[in-house]
Amino acid sequence: MAVPATRNEFKEYCLRRLGKPVIEINVDDDQVEDRIDESLSFYWDYHFDGAEKIYYKHVVTSDDKNNGYLTLPKNIKGAVNIFDIGDALNTNNMFNIRYQIALNDLYTLTSVSMVPYYMAIQHIQFLEHILVGRQPIRYSRHRDRLYIDMDWGKLNTGNYVIVEAYEVIDPDTYTDAWGDRWLAMYCSALIKRQWGNNLKKFGGMQLPGGLTFNGQQIYNEAEIEIEKLEKEVMINYSLPVTDMIG
Repeated sequence: MAVPATRNEFKEYCLRRLGKPVIEINVDDDQVEDRIDESLSFYWDYHFDGAEKIYYKHVVTSDDKNNGYLTLPKNIKGAVNIFDIGDALNTNNMFNIRYQIALNDLYTLTSVSMVPYYMAIQHIQFLEHILVGRQPIRYSRHRDRLYIDMDWGKLNTGNYVIVEAYEVIDPDTYTDAWGDRWLAMYCSALIKRQWGNNLKKFGGMQLPGGLTFNGQQIYNEAEIEIEKLEKEVMINYSLPVTDMIG
């Protein structure tokens, strides 16, 4: 079996899993396309291979400052953090604390322990966190807007904001995703359920030769397969839930 590398190959592979061309799959092509989109949506939300953590670099524009939010690309499904804006440890001038420590104490750092230096930097970061705080963010992927609750006067047009985010894996770009075992099984089960749902309308109808439609059985089998696959992805393929401390 050739591993699917395109959307069309993936669609044909799922239909062959259900019996095509030996058995006629009574599902419209548009319905198959809808089930592929549905399976990808579930894959992106719950499978650890469906998305990856990235650091998205955004150049601030005058519109961003006026709006009070950043517009993120459609393929970003979640923004969880930003690099601190106005961090005293990252200022690029002679008043930078790192610069002053290096200027006065660098000659001793090669002959003594680095622990005091490390602890001093940690203490400075702690004081900044307590006295200044971090910029709160709000994000909804249905609006693609990352709100940063702060004084936007801190940023100049052309500055960068670094966002820690999760980007979906587009299989049209990274074609290996079409060969994912779980995705193929899940999409096949969704198509099978659609097939059974289509045939349920003709339950009891007799065909030439005495055959009858049994769409309900196909539908029930697909429901069991879908439930099993969704439970499998939750247990085996989802990232653990991050603790929230309030």
